[in-house]
Amino acid sequence: MIVQLAALAVVLVALPYKAFDLDRYFVPKELVLHIAAAGAALCCLIPRGRLSFARIDWMLIVYLALSTVSALLADNRWLATRALAISLSGAALFWVGRILRRDGLARPVLWALGLAGAVGAATSLLQAYGVTSEYFSLNRSPGGTFGNRNFMAHLGAIVVPTIVYCGLTTRRYAATLVAALLLGVIAAAEVLSRSRAAWLALLAAGVPVAIAAWLSRERWSARETSRRLVMLGAVTAIGAVLALALPNTLEWKSDSPYLESVRGMVNYQEGSGHGRLVQYTNSLRMMVAHPLLGVGPGNWGVEYPRYASRGDPSLSSADDGLTSNPWPSSDWVAFAAERGAPATALLALTFVAFLLLAAWHARVGRGAEAVLGAFALAATVIATLVVGAFDAVLLLAPPTLFVWLLLGVYAEPVATSAARATVTTGVKQWAPVVVVGLGILAIGRSALQIAAMGTVVESTRTASVERAALFDPGSYRIRMRLAEAYLNAGRCDRARPVARAARDLYPMAASPRQLLAECGESSPRPKRR
Repeated sequence: MIVQLAALAVVLVALPYKAFDLDRYFVPKELVLHIAAAGAALCCLIPRGRLSFARIDWMLIVYLALSTVSALLADNRWLATRALAISLSGAALFWVGRILRRDGLARPVLWALGLAGAVGAATSLLQAYGVTSEYFSLNRSPGGTFGNRNFMAHLGAIVVPTIVYCGLTTRRYAATLVAALLLGVIAAAEVLSRSRAAWLALLAAGVPVAIAAWLSRERWSARETSRRLVMLGAVTAIGAVLALALPNTLEWKSDSPYLESVRGMVNYQEGSGHGRLVQYTNSLRMMVAHPLLGVGPGNWGVEYPRYASRGDPSLSSADDGLTSNPWPSSDWVAFAAERGAPATALLALTFVAFLLLAAWHARVGRGAEAVLGAFALAATVIATLVVGAFDAVLLLAPPTLFVWLLLGVYAEPVATSAARATVTTGVKQWAPVVVVGLGILAIGRSALQIAAMGTVVESTRTASVERAALFDPGSYRIRMRLAEAYLNAGRCDRARPVARAARDLYPMAASPRQLLAECGESSPRPKRR
């Protein structure tokens, strides 16, 4: 029940604090992720006196250990621990998913994830067809409660295989119709999103899995299953066509926006494609300079200005020494630059292992449900890898919750056959304590961030900003607002330490140095590399 409610909450929750354009979506969703991970993990641990680990678990554990060391050595530890908490919660949900599968709860979890993904897409459609809300963002519309159309589309692409699997394997024909309607909603939202990464992911996952399914059709394709597949495909196509045909409120600059997006799917000569190449090249320089542990989880935006080339589109247009986004346009670029080559290699090998598990189970699995489950696992992994190659996915809370929970549920039947090491010592005594401790830290951090944002929005008085800075000491924006308030009041004695704290959070940022200069303190800008 915890993960089912969390799946719906993580796509819907948002804050109306428009001054915090990105964090008003990210932070509450992170809070839901951490509550779900800690609560579900605790429920799974308390009745168990032992833990079993397969090879894939050890790869994930070592990856998390390297990420933890990297976070401890990062320049901005507030960002590092925030990013690390997302990874830890994702891993916890992976193990929760495996336990839920063993306990016979896989199908309710899969249906909940599919429904939640479609509900998120539905909020995007509401925005596209004229519904306004303070919880929607006009930037990157139609993003609905995600605040960004690409994030919504990425999650939709990831859950499509699960909805297809549920629709094909359910015992009730009415449930297949529900799955078809969910696919129709997602198809319409995917079209309107113009998210090239999501379109590529659906293509990359659909083609090889469709070929494999066709070659093995005698093992899963009964007459009833084929009929259901036709219905799922037909409703999906109707959703896509209706999205193109019905008038909407989106104001695209192009006369043929959707055709233009199709043409630009692999265009790296200009536009955002060219910007990604520049960004990837400079981020690679960052990884080469920090090959073993990277610059720290979440610290790409802190360090990237040191490596940016002249005219780099990833930098803020204000030329203030900050990046326009806090993360690069790729999960894998972020992992390599922030956590180093060994951790990135381990995570990549973990996803390769999931693909191998899917292939193995598709070959030896008995019954249509087992084979289709293997196809769904493979399609989920491929979709995640593709969208993650072109944008932030596993760096964010909603996809983290969905992907790792799905992988845990799908991989469990195969993983049980792998060699395992069992740990019994101290499991009942210490494992729940560790989960509670880490959960309190992660949940408390997100809750205090929300409190800080609310405090700043409710009042512009200096005392309120001071209180917000106590709630969230890692907020560069709040630190700078407080330093400027002190400066405007003629209190340089108070402005200086706050500006220094902001400078320590983002050493390449220009604003803290300018403020210190106004207070008579020299603060030279660090050199680029």
